[in-house]
Amino acid sequence: MSTLLRSFLLLLVLLGAPVVAFGQDNLPAAPATQPAVTLDQLNGRLDQIKQGLTNTDKLGDADLVNLRGKTQSLQQDADQFVASLTPQADGLKAKLDVLGPVPEKGQPAEAPEVAAQRKQLNKDKADVDAQVKQAQTISLETQQILTQIAALRRQMFEAQISQRTASPLSSAFWKSLAQNVPDDMRRLGGLATEFRSAVVAAWQPGQRMPLIICLVVAVALVVVGRRWLERALLMMTSNRMPAGHLRRSALAVFIALSTMVTYGLAARLIYSGLDWNDSLSDDLGNLLHSFVLAIFVSAGIAGIGRALLSTGRPSWRIPQLSDDLARNLHMFPGLLAWMIVLLSVAEHTVTDIGAGLTTTVAVYGILTVMVVVLVTAALIMIGQARRRLIEAGTAPAKRPLWVGLAVASLIVGVFCATLGVFSGYIAFGFFVARQMLRGIVVLSTLYLLMHLFNDVFTTLFSPQSRAGKRLQESFGMVPERLEQTGIILSGIGRTFLLLFAIPIFLAPYGAGTVELFDRGSRLFAVRAIGTLSIVPGNILTALVVLVVGWISVRVIKRWLGQQLLPKTSLDRGMQMSIVTLLGYVGGIMVFVLVLGALKVDVQSIAWVASALSVGIGFGLQAVVQNFISGLILLAERPVKVGDWVSIGGVEGDIRRINVRATEVQQWDKSTVIVPNSQFITQNVRNVTLTGAQGRVQFRLPMPLDTDASKARKIIFSVMNKHPNTLDAPSPVVQLDNLEGGTMTFVCTAYVGNPRDAGTVKSDLLFEVIDQLRGAGLPLTSPTEMVVRRPAAPVESTDSSKPVP
Repeated sequence: MSTLLRSFLLLLVLLGAPVVAFGQDNLPAAPATQPAVTLDQLNGRLDQIKQGLTNTDKLGDADLVNLRGKTQSLQQDADQFVASLTPQADGLKAKLDVLGPVPEKGQPAEAPEVAAQRKQLNKDKADVDAQVKQAQTISLETQQILTQIAALRRQMFEAQISQRTASPLSSAFWKSLAQNVPDDMRRLGGLATEFRSAVVAAWQPGQRMPLIICLVVAVALVVVGRRWLERALLMMTSNRMPAGHLRRSALAVFIALSTMVTYGLAARLIYSGLDWNDSLSDDLGNLLHSFVLAIFVSAGIAGIGRALLSTGRPSWRIPQLSDDLARNLHMFPGLLAWMIVLLSVAEHTVTDIGAGLTTTVAVYGILTVMVVVLVTAALIMIGQARRRLIEAGTAPAKRPLWVGLAVASLIVGVFCATLGVFSGYIAFGFFVARQMLRGIVVLSTLYLLMHLFNDVFTTLFSPQSRAGKRLQESFGMVPERLEQTGIILSGIGRTFLLLFAIPIFLAPYGAGTVELFDRGSRLFAVRAIGTLSIVPGNILTALVVLVVGWISVRVIKRWLGQQLLPKTSLDRGMQMSIVTLLGYVGGIMVFVLVLGALKVDVQSIAWVASALSVGIGFGLQAVVQNFISGLILLAERPVKVGDWVSIGGVEGDIRRINVRATEVQQWDKSTVIVPNSQFITQNVRNVTLTGAQGRVQFRLPMPLDTDASKARKIIFSVMNKHPNTLDAPSPVVQLDNLEGGTMTFVCTAYVGNPRDAGTVKSDLLFEVIDQLRGAGLPLTSPTEMVVRRPAAPVESTDSSKPVP
């Protein structure tokens, strides 16, 4: 019963086991509560680290990695010590501020109790300040030591890859290997014997049941669990996720994670079964632990390769690969994963047994050749598949530049690794082979994550998606702006992925997970341009403030413009002016908050203000003038949104008053952009300033013998019956003059909107003409006027006769 209980507890522990990332060093454990340290302890640890660096000739890379970990821990403790003393120093300073300054000469002396308290506070503050300075000095020295360790590792790495041994093509290499092999095989046999003893101990009656349970669960995870999990993930992505590219990238990531988790947990279960009662020795435990970590990493790599190739589901394949190439490469991810496991186990085994130099070089040479053969076979398959596509006429006209660069880099890497092995520079060749594997892993992971980031943001901000429709309804975002937001966020996310991938790929020889994360975190270190500090963390905070502030201003403007202001008695132009002014004020407030998030003070941006003042004096003068004019238009409102204006030959309705210019829509629906300053400096005719009524007026010439009263009644009737003419003021028909046998009627009516005047006038003229003709009251035709010019004088040929 107790055995079953322990097995059940084992499964619970394994379910919470952490997933390990790619690298050789272990990820740091979660920080525990550390006891308070003293300055003496910090100085003692610093002296030990310095003593460890005194004799660098005897230090190996593992020793330097250990010293680096101790130095980082010391730096963290020193920083925590400073942070713990900072509140105490602030409290002492606050107490001294309460006491006030020391009385000057000639002033009454302070009380003895106050003087004693001031003296004690000054002493305590001096002690705290001294401790803080010493801790800060220790932190600074640790940073210098970390730089020194990095330089030593770099020198060691350069020495290793430049080391030359006998070439495998020479007999001296094989003679030396033959001399070292017996001793190395004996050490390896001892390690194998220790492993067999661990297996026999784990099969004892007290440990047999946990081992069996772990093995059964591990086999079930690999054989059944992985396939069941992939089917469940496929159904979830097909049924729960929106249609589009996000399904493919999400399923690919899920497949990679499920493969890593199932194989990694299976390896962890086997390790736990063997080490159920801590029966493994330290060396064997470290070797098996490295094997488990390699399984985690290689399983994730195999999952990424399977997800990208998708031989069983071609329609879900992310890269544009032919089915032929995908089938030919379907074994490559698995072989690559086992190659990584083999590299990790071989390196740790050679180190644990203390193999000789020639044996170590031989192992590295064999591993390099295996990597070269694997990469070469993949390159040959890719080339053959591309040639078949070209012959069939279905090859893409142009492949991406990064693909060509990656293939060219692999070809160069294969050449350099092969040349290094056969010329005796086996360490250099092994380094190139490892960098090729690292490059393949990093590039594949980066490709998958970039597609995932792009698909997530483009789907989330798609106008047709559910989230996109909610964003449009909630914040009033237009579809084009929504798509632009998704593209911008996708670009930012992929840029950060690329910035993190570059230091991981360019990591030095032997770099582990901690160092890779440290190199990536340096991207967020503080930079300075003069006195202006650039902190990437503050930039991210400022971006969040900018987005939140912009959304808040949009929401408030929409609420005012669509809900609150329409319920008031304000006219539409005044409502638009209020909303626009609020947008300006909100924009300025958001800008100030963004500067605050960036920790930018007035002194830091003084040079920017100086440059802007020069620019305003020369090139930005007109922009500032139009901006101020726009504010005056919104405040004084000589013209407002909805007015019908005429300025400089432009006549139409004001649709919008922007920061720099005003949009005027003419009768033909074209829009004229008029600078705001013209509305302040030029004469403007505002038809609707005092009222929204328009006037319709036309003149009707009729003969003198026309019945004027009858004509007046007909005209009145037509003008009163039109639906757009107003009753108050009522239409007017006046007899203007009697000249040349013609009487002229002046007809005037008023409409509610001046924009309807032209249409109403046309309707009235049509109807009046028809009514007058029907009543036998014709209009006067225009009088034809003939202008005769006198003939030109004729010149006489006789000079004695006068010209008539």
